[in-house]
Amino acid sequence: MTMIAMTNPLSLILLAAGSSSRMGGGEKKEYRMLAKGSVLSECAKNFLKTEHFTDIVITIPSFDFEKQEQKAKNALFLDTDIKSLLQDTNLFFIAGGETRQKSVLNALAFLQAKHTEDADKRIVLIHDSARPFVSEKIIKDCIKTASIYGAAVPAITPVDTQKELDTDKTIKRHLLRKNLCAVQTPQAFLLKPLFDCHKRAATLNYEYTDDSEIWDSFLDITNGKKVHISYGEAENKKITFASDLERGSTMTRIGIGTDLHKLAEGRKFILGGVEIPFEKGELGHSDGDVLLHAIADALLGASRLGDIGSYFPPEDAKWKDANSAMLLQKIWADVKAAGWQLENLDCVIECERPKILPWRNKIIESIARILEVPETSIFVKAKTNEGVDAVGSMEAIKTYCVCLLTR
Repeated sequence: MTMIAMTNPLSLILLAAGSSSRMGGGEKKEYRMLAKGSVLSECAKNFLKTEHFTDIVITIPSFDFEKQEQKAKNALFLDTDIKSLLQDTNLFFIAGGETRQKSVLNALAFLQAKHTEDADKRIVLIHDSARPFVSEKIIKDCIKTASIYGAAVPAITPVDTQKELDTDKTIKRHLLRKNLCAVQTPQAFLLKPLFDCHKRAATLNYEYTDDSEIWDSFLDITNGKKVHISYGEAENKKITFASDLERGSTMTRIGIGTDLHKLAEGRKFILGGVEIPFEKGELGHSDGDVLLHAIADALLGASRLGDIGSYFPPEDAKWKDANSAMLLQKIWADVKAAGWQLENLDCVIECERPKILPWRNKIIESIARILEVPETSIFVKAKTNEGVDAVGSMEAIKTYCVCLLTR
């Protein structure tokens, strides 16, 4: 058999056009939160960190396409590492089909038109976006095998003994486990012959199980090259139910932060990164954003990285009038670098005036933007002190924050 050069250009198709009906809760499984981002971002990240792909095509539901595309982008870029990893890779979102097979054909047609000149040597990897735990070893071995033989699919030996059933629910054949395998994705193929196989398959009244079956069904197109098995792992599981997102043990930490600042005339009233018109503002060494300071202490406490005073000593002149949003971003970067992700923040503001409720949504949006997390992870409540103590007499403002971190 003629060997294929192992310098083939690479393209990646991520399939995310399904309905995720078995997940429950309404949100597509590819957009659920996982690690530093989402299932989709974690999946893409594993590929981008392993090899260079000239382009990534992500299939998404075809209905209300612009809205679906925005949802997919939000999920993908939820992990802030994705942007830098995509620097030399073209990213495309295209409409999927009614079935997985039709979605793959749409993506292959897009790539074939884009890469006509090198389609006969370009390797395309097709991966279910609901498999976010794919490893570097699986990806590399799949590409290597496809580079040699033209087609590859990762597989593992079944753990349980397999039987073939008859129509009356009796055992028809006792199968040898050593001759069986359970296939996974990514599946890797030379682009042009796979596209030609898919085109022919689309003319037949038959739904194929996966791309490897389509390839092996038309050996006249593939010049007799059959699909070869590459390295697979049991951990490369497909997320079907919400419980499948649980992987290994998770450490959970709760942090609490609180802060109080005097109110003084001639100062800006800044809360959660939002400037609110008022005759007084917080008195402090920095800009006095008492809410962001409480959030910072909650995050630092949960992660055991210190407190805001040790990070930014008030006696250090360089933090004079510093932007608290910038200070919080620095702290949050360190917390994330330690492997933590935010599940939620719950904040309480004690303030007699001004009224906070009209500004609550903007404050939530601001905090979510500073931390680069979904707004659904943040909530803010406000209470007065009924004229009691320094807060009640409008001499001060106080905030509390509780956070939940996991890793």
